[in-house]
Parts: sequence; structure tokens; C-alpha cells
Amino acid sequence: MDEEKQQDGNAMAPLSRRQVLAAFGMASAALAAQSLIAGQGAAAQGANVSGGVYGGGSGTVTGATYNGNGPGSGYPPGLAMANGLYHLLYESVADMRADAHLGDGMLVSTSGYFEPGDGGGADYAIRSSTLAEDGGSVIQLATNGLQAILLPGESIGYKQFGAVGDGTNDDGVQIKNAHAYANERDLPIVNASGEYWIKATNEIVIQTNVSWGSTKLHIDESFNTRTNPRFRITSRKSEVAIALDAAAKASFLAQMKPGTTLIPELAPYKNSLIFVVDSNDKIGVRYGYTHNGWNREEFFYVEEHGRLVGDIAWTFTNYTSLVAYPCDDSYLVIDGGTFYMSGTSPGANGAYLHNGILVRRSRTIIRNQWVGLKEGAVDVSLDPRSGFYYFNNAFDVTLENVRLIPWEQDREGTDRDVPAGTYGIGGARVLNAMFRNVTAEGSNVHWGVFGTNLFKNFRIEGCRLNRVDVHFHCWNLYVKDSEIGYRGFTLTGGGDLFIENTKRFGSRFIDFRVDYGAKWDGNIRLKNCRLVATSGTAEAVALHAVPANFNYKYPIGYGRSIRIEDFIFDYTGVPNPTGVCRIMKIATFSKITSTSDRLFFPHTIEFGNVGVVGREKGVRIMDIANPLSFQLGKPGGYDANRVIPNCHMRFVNIQGEKVPRQTSQSTANVNFLLNALGTAVYDDEYALHPKIEIVNCGEFFGHFKGAIAEAYFNGCTVNCLDAYEGGPMRGRIVFDNCQIKADAADDGKLLYSLSAVHGVSFVNCIIHAPLLDGTERPDLLARYDFINVNNTLRYNHLGTKLSKTLVDYFANAGTPVEPEFYAMLKSHHDSESISMAKRKGTTAERPAPAKFNSEKGFAYFDTDLGEPVVWDGTRWVSPAKAGDTLHYYAGELPTVAPGTAMKRAESHPSQEYVLPQAGQLAKYAVYVSAPLAAAAFTFDIWKNGSVWISGTAGSTSSSNPKLAAFTGGAAFNGGDRIAIRIASVGSGLAAGTYATVDLYVDYANY
Repeated sequence: MDEEKQQDGNAMAPLSRRQVLAAFGMASAALAAQSLIAGQGAAAQGANVSGGVYGGGSGTVTGATYNGNGPGSGYPPGLAMANGLYHLLYESVADMRADAHLGDGMLVSTSGYFEPGDGGGADYAIRSSTLAEDGGSVIQLATNGLQAILLPGESIGYKQFGAVGDGTNDDGVQIKNAHAYANERDLPIVNASGEYWIKATNEIVIQTNVSWGSTKLHIDESFNTRTNPRFRITSRKSEVAIALDAAAKASFLAQMKPGTTLIPELAPYKNSLIFVVDSNDKIGVRYGYTHNGWNREEFFYVEEHGRLVGDIAWTFTNYTSLVAYPCDDSYLVIDGGTFYMSGTSPGANGAYLHNGILVRRSRTIIRNQWVGLKEGAVDVSLDPRSGFYYFNNAFDVTLENVRLIPWEQDREGTDRDVPAGTYGIGGARVLNAMFRNVTAEGSNVHWGVFGTNLFKNFRIEGCRLNRVDVHFHCWNLYVKDSEIGYRGFTLTGGGDLFIENTKRFGSRFIDFRVDYGAKWDGNIRLKNCRLVATSGTAEAVALHAVPANFNYKYPIGYGRSIRIEDFIFDYTGVPNPTGVCRIMKIATFSKITSTSDRLFFPHTIEFGNVGVVGREKGVRIMDIANPLSFQLGKPGGYDANRVIPNCHMRFVNIQGEKVPRQTSQSTANVNFLLNALGTAVYDDEYALHPKIEIVNCGEFFGHFKGAIAEAYFNGCTVNCLDAYEGGPMRGRIVFDNCQIKADAADDGKLLYSLSAVHGVSFVNCIIHAPLLDGTERPDLLARYDFINVNNTLRYNHLGTKLSKTLVDYFANAGTPVEPEFYAMLKSHHDSESISMAKRKGTTAERPAPAKFNSEKGFAYFDTDLGEPVVWDGTRWVSPAKAGDTLHYYAGELPTVAPGTAMKRAESHPSQEYVLPQAGQLAKYAVYVSAPLAAAAFTFDIWKNGSVWISGTAGSTSSSNPKLAAFTGGAAFNGGDRIAIRIASVGSGLAAGTYATVDLYVDYANY
């Protein structure tokens, strides 16, 4: 059939596309035309528009009825269509409504809702029906039984539904109707301008894109309710309970633990947000509240084949609920809009109230909005707000390019205080939330803009917020290029906590919430961040993690690894900048008393390039008051030979604070403390066994007490350090290129106690005179436990130096530093004697053997003797000879007459030995080249020309050679001359028999 022709009869003849487009115009009616042609217009809604209506029958609308194609008597202009049909145009809905001549099946348009050009113009089909009127999609006409049915275009606007915008009407009614219609037909809301007031209306459901442009929406908060938001963004999909058989459930539960990334049993639920809940297993009891804990709960998004997006933090043994929330497969975008809030409240007795947009749809983007108080209004609400933006049970949501405000809570006095935290952004159970270029700042009167729980993969970029908060279980928080105001970061949870190029105003850069255990079970990274102090006297802390000694019913602790680099404490602009600033502050216990549960502790802590601007006073690192029970997750150890670390702490380029003057062993003000009794027993190998590096950290006053540790200092000024408490520190200390300079209040005690079991080493360090009570006291240098100039030096030293002040002091005191002491400073091992042993002096000044550990070969130059002496282990001896051998012989013994001198050498003038020093004869040896029976002879020993020892027997029939000791007085002095003369010779010696005599001499001690 020709589509331009109409049929007579009772059935409606189809309108051609050409006819409809001619009537409405190409741009405004393309969708309407498609609907009508497809039977989705007036006819599809039950209208029976026959050819008679448009033809020549009764009630017809013809050119004659409306006086041709022009204005008739009070009638609107019309546009002629084929076969005498007319498309009528009205100035307003009221004009259309009042026209009694309209008939079933007619097509009409309005130039506006209330007046031409007000934005409410629309196209309608007139039909006989009894649909519920909503003022927009269905409008009751003056003629009984006729209604104007909206023919939708490409979008819907609020004026099309009669929104007034006069400040009196509750425009929320019309706005709600507009969204309901748009949702039903999957059409976007496009309302680029206008000003509207929402009063008592709530639960405006949004399921399609919204473009608010510069539209202004006023919200009267005196009508806020506890359960019903003003706008609710929802999915078209419904949650699904997941039912697993016994085998699948067992397999699923076996995989519900940290580290799992794939669960095949969930493959049928791809593109869903899955929630696992065990209501019989409570965790996270809130300290300070009447609170029984949270259900053990986990959620994640499922991709193809059961691949998970979102870390699993908990291990499950069972569940009471397993639910899938199917995610939409498109992004819903809410763009633009300005919201003016009244600042009032209904007085709901402290109940949390909704005042804005609730998002319960995954893949939702809200952007380009402004939220604040209306002009002239102040926030006087006494009821807490749950958040103008509240996100719940959603995956992949974004809030960007938004300005909103935190709400007032702590007003001056107490009568106007809000009884609980009140929020601008709230939410719970959200995975992959992005906040980009969001601004929400306030003063100290304002509560934190964020109030959330169970946020995972939480990202903040380029924002300025007065607080970022997750009460319970934040998992993976990334912050970049942002500023966080007075209320700061208040967090608990785990995963990655990465904050970069971000500024925080206040006293704590990150405040881990004490009410949920101040825990972070994961990795912490701060890079290029700044804490701008708002008080000069308050304590400033980069990482504040101080839980209560309380059973939170889940593990608590201080992260698995921490790295802070390029961090600044900024005191610029605050008066009296005297407060203490710390890089990290933790609790004084490592085990929960009531349960014996151990706190976990990072295996890596690195603080680098931490400084202060706006004052000279530096920072403190941290105090570890009780390392005995921490749980590191990997073993360490300690034995007689070494520490096996399970934690590496490295502190580099830190502007250390020169702490207030105090007694040397005080722990009140320290740069670093590791505190334990030397007799204290660690729980096991998983307790804290650290290796600690402190490099270029300026001033250092700290203690290791009797704890287990290996400590290394490089490039620091070490004030006082105590490594003894009930026993020595169990470990090792190394000072490399350090300045050793005590500055303390004088209580008479040692300024350094460095008795580490595995030794203490000084490498290229400089020792300075101590400052006691502000006065330099080189005379009290011995209060350093390792040095007493010219007397003792303890521990290992390589290239140690004394400051010029000390060198000059000892020189001016008449006791200049001895070369021997310099030698000890230059190189000394702790196995050597701690005492200085002089190397020269009088005989009376020779060092006692204990001063050099009775070391054999120790040399001393005896100025009385004018020559060196050496300790041989029992006595001082000449370094040249400890003894000598005097050799004599007789060539023709049978012919030698008694009294003849034995020869020392042929042609020797005296045949005597002149002894160089005092001593005594020890032994002699005689040999005769003859048979034993005939070898006997005797000889005399002469000293200084006279017989000294006479009748000494030579070889006998039983010994040849003969070796015998001298007995009695055989001593001599240096310079004595010793000779031997034959006393008697036995008979019967053969010609050519010779004899030799050797005298063995021991020289006397020096």
C-alpha cells in the first residue's frame, strides 16, 4: 500500500514519515515520528484514531474548522498536512488544555509550558484515555476523556513536566516525574538551565544520563529524612543470591583468602560485584563505643572466567550471605548542576539524614557540579548528614570537577553542636572509586567532608579536601597532587597507601584511627609530601598510629613496609614554632594484654630526605618502647656471633632535632628509642630483630638499651647513647664518619654506655669534649665510657680523631696526648688491651704487662739504658739477644798442660769473651773426640782474670758429649770477661784428640 495514502474505516491509517516530519520539524520530532510509525505513539497507547477523525466526519478538524491555514477566532495556528490534517501549535500547556475542540488522534505542540520559550515546549498526541496525570507525560484536557500524551524527543527537560521555579512550588514533584518518564523510556535528562526548588520531595530516581548544565537546584534541608535521599541513582538490574552446592561451596571457601585472584566457581557471575558476608564471625570491634563488631565481609568484581578485581583481605571459613550485584554495561553520567543548600534541619534527634545524591549503580560518573549554601544562609543544622554524595554497593564510580562543602559540627559553645560526625561525602562497600578535582574545604568548625566505610581501590587526584576518612577497612588508597585540610587523613585498613605530592594542613599527616585499631595491613608510601603545621606548639607527626590496648577482634599493626621520602614539616607562618615533630609515633606495647595477640610490624622502614622549614629545630624519628612481642611475619635471630635481622630500618638525610638538654640516660626526649632489658626474653624469632641504619641525620640523642639490634651510624652528630639496661645491647654498633659530642645535664653518670655484645666500632670519627649543663668540659671526657686519654680506649677504632679543643686542652694541662694513644685511635681492636702501654721512658716507667695483654714482643725504649727492651712473655729482654753461646776448644788435648787457656779462636790475644750485659751461666756442653772410657778432663771458668768456677768436670765414661746445668752463683755483669783454662787431663788420650766446651748464657731481665 502507498504509505502516503490513508484507509477509510475504523482502524487508524498509518501516518507516513513524511507527514509527521512535516508537522513537527526534522529535529524536534524524529524520535516521535519513529514511535508513531512503529505503533508506539498515540495509537500504541490505546488511541483509535480513524480516518473519520481526520476526514470529513463529525468532530473532524479541517481547514474550515480553523478558518483555513491561518488564525481563526481565538484558535491557534495550524500546519496543513495531507488530506486536510492539521498539526496545531499552542503558546502554553494551559492553552492546549483549554481547547475544547481538540479531538482524539490529533497532533499538537506547545511553545512553552507556561509561556512561549520557557523551555517546556513539547509535542503531544491527543487521545481518549484514563492514564494517571503527571503534568508532563500525561496532561488532562478540558474535554472529558481526552489527554495529551507526550511524544518524547531525544531528551527530557524539567519544564516539560511543569517545574515552576518560583521558589514557592516544590519543583521536586515535577523533577521526579520527569526522571520517572525518562527512566521508563531510557531517555536522558537534558536541563541546561533554570532555577528550581526541591522541598519535601525525595527519592527522585535516576537511571539515565543527566545534563544539568548551569541548572540551579535549591534543596530545603528541613525536609531531609533518614532513609530517603533526594536523588537515588540506581541500576536497572537486581541483586542475585548465589547458591553453590556443597562441593562448589567448599572449593569457594578454600579460595577465600588473601592472594586469591581467580575463583572459577564465580565465572557465571562475570560483570558483577560480589559480596561475601559471614554474620556469625565478628571483627573490627570499635574501641570507645558500644559496638559488637562488623560482620566478616569481603567484596570484589568478577571478570571473565572468575578473574577477580579487588584484593581479598580476609580468610573465610564460612559465609551466611553470598550475593551478586550485576553491573551495568554502560556508564551513567551526571553532568553539571549547581546545588544550593538551606543549611537547616528537621530536628531528627541526631539521626543521620540524606540531603543529596545516593549512588547505588556501578559505573556512574558525576562531574562538573557546585554544592554549597544558598546566598545568605549559614549551616545551622543540628542533625548529622550522611553525605550529599553517598556511594553504596557500587563498582567503578567517579566524582570529578566538583565543589562541595563539609558541614559544621563543633560550633562555638555546645548548645549548637551536631551530636555526631556530619559529612559531605559518604559511602560504604565501594570498589574502584575515583575522586578527581574535588574541592571541599572548611575551618576547624567543620567536620570532615568524607565519612566512609569499606572503600577499596580508593583514588584521589588533584583534590582539595578538608578530610579523607575511611573508618573501617579502607583497602588501597592512592592520593596524588592534592591538599588535605584541618581534619586530615583518618584511616584504617590495608593494601597500598600511596600518597604523592600532597600537602596536609594540621598536626598529623596521617592519623590511623584508634577506634579501629590504628591499623594498616599493607604498604605505606609517602613521596614529596608536606605537613603544614597549623599550630606552632602542638606535636606534629607524619604517621600517627597509636592503638588502644584493646581486643579489636582482628590483627592490628603498623604496616608491612613503610617508605617516606622528600617529606617536609612546614612551620612557615605559625607563631612560636616550638612543638615536637616526629616522623612516626606508635603505642608503647607490642602485645594485646587481654588476648596476647601480637601487633604486626613492618619488615622495611625507610625515611629519607625529611626536613623542617620555618624553624631550625629538627625532627625525631620514632620510639619503640617494647620490641619483644611484635610479629614480623618472617624469622630473625640472635646468637653469640651476630644478629640475623628480619627488619631493615634506614633513616637517611633527616634533619634531626637537637633535643632539650637532659640527663644522658633519659628517654623523655629522644630522636630514636629501641627499649628492652638485656635480660628480657623475646617471644620468638618472629619478634623484632632490626638492622638500623642512621645516615646523615644531624643531631642524634637515642638509646638501644638491652635490645637486640644491629645499628649503623654514618655522618651524624651523636649526642648521648645508652646501649645498656639490665645487660648490654644484644648486637653491634658502628659509628662511621660521625661527630661524637655529648650535650647533657650533669648527673654524674656516663654520657655513653656502648657495651654491645657484638662490639662497637668507630671509623673516621671525631671525638669532642662533652657539654655538661651548657659548659664545655674536656676534663670530663672520661665520662665517655670508651675513652680516657693516655690511659684507656675501648672498642674498635680506625682513624678516630680528637677535636682540636681536646688536643689543646691536654697539651695546656701538661699531659699532651701521647703518640701511643694516637696510635690506638688510629687503629685499635677490641680484642687488644683497652689500656695505653707507653713505648718509651725510664726503667721505672715500663708498662705493666697487663696494659698490653702480656703480648710477646712488645717493645719499649728504656731511656735509662738507652736501648729498647722486649717483653718475651715473662720478662723484658734485649731485642738483639736473650742469650748467647760462648765456644771454646783445645786442639791437642793430650799435650795441653794444666792452666793452659782453651782457645776462643786461633791467635786470639786473650781467648776471652766480653759479655755485653748482665746475666748468668745457664748450661754448658763438653765434647772430647775420644772413646768414652778415656775422655775425662776438668776445666776452670775464669772471670776477669781470676778463677770463678773451678773443677768443672768434662765428659765422662757415661756421657760424651756431656750437657749439664750450672748450679749456685753463676751471675755476671755486663763487661765481664769470661775464659776457660784446662785443670787436668786424663791419661791415655791418643794423639790428635781435641775437646770443645760451650757455655750457654742467659742475659738478665731489664
